[in-house]
Amino acid sequence: MERLTVAVPPAYDVVVGVGALGAVADAVGARRTVAVVSQPGVLAAHGDPVLAAVAATGARVVVTPIADGEDAKSLATVEALTREWAAAGLLRGDAVVALGGGVVGDTAGFAAAVYHRGVPVVQCPTTLLAQVDAAIGGKTAVNLPEGKNLVGAFHQPVAVLADVATLATLPEREFRAGLGEVAKYALMDVGPDSTAVAALLDARCDAVLARDPAALADLVARCAAIKVRVVSDDPEERTGLRATLNYGHTLAHALETVGHHDLHHGEAVAVGLVFAGALAAALGRIPDPAAAHHRDLVAALGLPTVAPGLPAADLLAVMHRDKKAHGGLTFVLRGPDGLTAVDDPPAPALDAAFAAVGIDA
Repeated sequence: MERLTVAVPPAYDVVVGVGALGAVADAVGARRTVAVVSQPGVLAAHGDPVLAAVAATGARVVVTPIADGEDAKSLATVEALTREWAAAGLLRGDAVVALGGGVVGDTAGFAAAVYHRGVPVVQCPTTLLAQVDAAIGGKTAVNLPEGKNLVGAFHQPVAVLADVATLATLPEREFRAGLGEVAKYALMDVGPDSTAVAALLDARCDAVLARDPAALADLVARCAAIKVRVVSDDPEERTGLRATLNYGHTLAHALETVGHHDLHHGEAVAVGLVFAGALAAALGRIPDPAAAHHRDLVAALGLPTVAPGLPAADLLAVMHRDKKAHGGLTFVLRGPDGLTAVDDPPAPALDAAFAAVGIDA
């Protein structure tokens, strides 16, 4: 079991390994009431031991399930959750346990952030994408029809329990989608502080794709270590460092919104990484072979590299509303100084990047 500490006030641990969910009772502590937010399939696969462990602390357990799918990440779901919590008498000193993937973690986390102006939340991610990224760092949000994650709050959890045993139950497409965020970490993980995500993928890609528990525990821990380091240094995106974690996400969020979530988030991130590499090359920030490496890495993980059929004008309109934007278009791109924000690239460079992912400008 690996334990990583997020150095924010108050500090909390990310626990990674087979059996990490066994620490849920310690993470919850002594509470009068605990609301467990999950989805029917996740509850069926992983709910019983978590519910039993929480109940063993002496807490009254209230289960508040939400629907499957990205459409559940909405203000309507937040209202439903908080009304259920109010009816159950959940108070500020009680706690919420988010058991599930990114939809559960983001939605339950945001609801916990605004209910009674903030109640403690324990993140128990059960997908690869959530374990390496979404559950760590306290970013919580829901979607609007106009864009992804436009309504949210920073609300750090009291613990993150990433039990890689849960990944065995994921449908293949959902597991692969999580590798989109892994690819992001491999492409941003360079320099003296590298945790060697790319090296692990090179050495043990077959074991990762076969869901070998030891390989997955190593992979999740290495990816999580990058996010823990960045979040500890810039917990609320005050310095710009944390924005680098959005590498590939500007186009990815637009693809999800315009495409009505036909692409899973990690699949959209994969395409967004190819786009970001091509855009950086078109701007002369990186050489062409470095851009090609983005595509090759994504393809090696069995992820999409193109997203044809979506209008570039619609994607650009959504990207103008991206949270990183300063009134125009803002992308996180690789360059001589590493990953930095780049505002308003010229149209020819955007056209070349769109073409690289099969979109007609």
